[in-house]
Amino acid sequence: MKYSIGLKKNADFSRVYRRGKSKANKQLVMYILKRQDQMNRMGISVSKKVGNSVIRHRIKRRMKEIYRLNEEKFGSGYDIVFIARNAAAEASSEELRKSMFHLAGLHHITNE
Repeated sequence: MKYSIGLKKNADFSRVYRRGKSKANKQLVMYILKRQDQMNRMGISVSKKVGNSVIRHRIKRRMKEIYRLNEEKFGSGYDIVFIARNAAAEASSEELRKSMFHLAGLHHITNE
C-alpha cells in the first residue's frame, strides 16, 4: 500500500465503530473516521457467519487488492473499515470493487 497502512489494533477498530460514520449496501458496510494526518488506514472485518476460514480469507485478499490498485482514487486522511456481509462470499472481484466505490461515493471520499 503506497499511501495507506493497515488498521490492526482492536482499539482502533472500536474507535472507528464508535465515532465514525457508516454506510452500507448488499455486500459491504463501510465506516470512516477523519484523521489528523494525510495517511489512510484501512481495515477489513469478516465475521465467522460469512463462511469458513478459506472463504473469509479470500474475501479479505480480494478487498485488499482492490484497495491497493485503486487507493489513489480514495481521499486521504481517513481510517476506513470495511465489514463484509454474507453476500460478499458469492460476489466476484468486480462486484466487490463496485460495492467499495459505491460506498466511498456515498461517503464523498472518492477523487473521481
